[in-house]
Amino acid sequence: MQFPIPVGGGWVDPQLTPILLVVIVLAAIGTTVLFCCGVVAYSRRRSRRYLLITAVLGLLVIRSIVGLGTVFGLVPMTVHHLVEHGFDFSIAVLVLYAVYRSSPGSQRRSLGSDGD
Repeated sequence: MQFPIPVGGGWVDPQLTPILLVVIVLAAIGTTVLFCCGVVAYSRRRSRRYLLITAVLGLLVIRSIVGLGTVFGLVPMTVHHLVEHGFDFSIAVLVLYAVYRSSPGSQRRSLGSDGD
Protein backbone atom coordinates (compact mmCIF):
# COMPACT_ATOMS: atom_id res chain seq x y z
CA MET A 1 0.00 0.00 0.00
CA GLN A 2 1.43 3.36 -1.03
CA PHE A 3 0.60 6.49 0.93
CA PRO A 4 0.53 9.92 -0.76
CA ILE A 5 2.80 11.32 1.95
CA PRO A 6 5.74 9.57 3.60
CA VAL A 7 4.45 7.61 6.57
CA GLY A 8 6.51 6.34 9.47
CA GLY A 9 9.62 8.43 8.95
CA GLY A 10 11.79 5.34 8.54
CA TRP A 11 11.29 4.07 12.09
CA VAL A 12 8.45 1.66 11.31
CA ASP A 13 8.33 -1.32 8.97
CA PRO A 14 6.32 -0.25 5.87
CA GLN A 15 4.33 -3.49 6.01
CA LEU A 16 3.13 -2.65 9.54
CA THR A 17 2.27 0.98 8.82
CA PRO A 18 -1.39 0.29 7.82
CA ILE A 19 -1.94 -1.69 11.03
CA LEU A 20 -0.32 1.07 13.09
CA LEU A 21 -2.51 3.69 11.43
CA VAL A 22 -5.70 1.69 12.02
CA VAL A 23 -4.83 1.20 15.70
CA ILE A 24 -4.03 4.88 16.25
CA VAL A 25 -7.13 6.07 14.36
CA LEU A 26 -9.33 3.71 16.38
CA ALA A 27 -7.68 4.97 19.58
CA ALA A 28 -8.29 8.57 18.52
CA ILE A 29 -11.94 7.88 17.73
CA GLY A 30 -12.48 5.92 20.95
CA THR A 31 -10.81 8.47 23.20
CA THR A 32 -12.67 11.32 21.48
CA VAL A 33 -16.01 9.60 22.12
CA LEU A 34 -15.02 9.00 25.76
CA PHE A 35 -13.89 12.62 26.10
CA CYS A 36 -17.25 13.83 24.78
CA CYS A 37 -19.01 11.57 27.30
CA GLY A 38 -16.76 13.03 29.99
CA VAL A 39 -17.68 16.58 28.99
CA VAL A 40 -21.39 15.70 29.17
CA ALA A 41 -20.93 14.02 32.57
CA TYR A 42 -18.99 17.01 33.89
CA SER A 43 -21.62 19.44 32.62
CA ARG A 44 -24.24 17.50 34.57
CA ARG A 45 -22.30 16.90 37.80
CA ARG A 46 -20.01 19.95 37.97
CA SER A 47 -17.66 18.29 40.46
CA ARG A 48 -13.89 18.42 40.64
CA ARG A 49 -13.67 14.64 40.26
CA TYR A 50 -15.57 14.74 36.96
CA LEU A 51 -13.41 17.63 35.79
CA LEU A 52 -10.23 15.67 36.53
CA ILE A 53 -11.48 12.59 34.68
CA THR A 54 -12.53 14.75 31.73
CA ALA A 55 -9.06 16.32 31.68
CA VAL A 56 -7.50 12.84 31.66
CA LEU A 57 -9.70 11.82 28.73
CA GLY A 58 -8.69 15.01 26.91
CA LEU A 59 -5.02 14.14 27.42
CA LEU A 60 -5.68 10.71 25.92
CA VAL A 61 -7.17 12.36 22.83
CA ILE A 62 -4.11 14.59 22.47
CA ARG A 63 -1.83 11.55 22.86
CA SER A 64 -3.58 9.87 19.93
CA ILE A 65 -3.26 13.00 17.79
CA VAL A 66 0.45 13.24 18.61
CA GLY A 67 0.79 9.57 17.66
CA LEU A 68 -0.81 10.23 14.28
CA GLY A 69 1.42 13.25 13.79
CA THR A 70 4.45 11.09 14.50
CA VAL A 71 3.39 8.41 12.01
CA PHE A 72 2.92 11.06 9.32
CA GLY A 73 6.28 12.65 10.12
CA LEU A 74 4.79 15.89 11.45
CA VAL A 75 5.96 15.35 15.04
CA PRO A 76 9.63 14.46 15.61
CA MET A 77 10.27 11.31 17.61
CA THR A 78 11.92 13.27 20.44
CA VAL A 79 8.87 15.53 20.81
CA HIS A 80 6.64 12.45 20.56
CA HIS A 81 8.43 10.80 23.48
CA LEU A 82 8.44 13.95 25.60
CA VAL A 83 4.73 14.58 25.05
CA GLU A 84 3.59 10.97 25.33
CA HIS A 85 5.55 10.13 28.48
CA GLY A 86 4.80 13.51 30.00
CA PHE A 87 1.11 12.88 29.44
CA ASP A 88 1.44 9.37 30.87
CA PHE A 89 2.80 10.90 34.06
CA SER A 90 0.13 13.62 34.09
CA ILE A 91 -2.66 11.09 33.57
CA ALA A 92 -1.39 8.94 36.43
CA VAL A 93 -1.13 11.96 38.74
CA LEU A 94 -4.61 13.23 37.87
CA VAL A 95 -6.24 9.82 38.34
CA LEU A 96 -4.46 9.27 41.66
CA TYR A 97 -5.44 12.76 42.80
CA ALA A 98 -9.08 12.10 41.88
CA VAL A 99 -8.96 8.88 43.90
CA TYR A 100 -7.24 10.63 46.80
CA ARG A 101 -9.85 13.42 46.82
CA SER A 102 -12.69 10.88 46.98
CA SER A 103 -14.10 11.15 50.45
CA PRO A 104 -14.50 7.86 52.31
CA GLY A 105 -17.73 9.20 53.81
CA SER A 106 -19.39 9.39 50.41
CA GLN A 107 -20.55 5.78 50.61
CA ARG A 108 -24.13 5.31 51.81
CA ARG A 109 -23.45 2.12 53.75
CA SER A 110 -21.62 2.18 57.04
CA LEU A 111 -19.26 -0.58 58.07
CA GLY A 112 -21.35 -1.67 61.03
CA SER A 113 -24.70 -2.07 59.25
CA ASP A 114 -24.30 -5.59 57.93
CA GLY A 115 -27.19 -6.80 60.10
CA ASP A 116 -24.91 -8.26 62.78
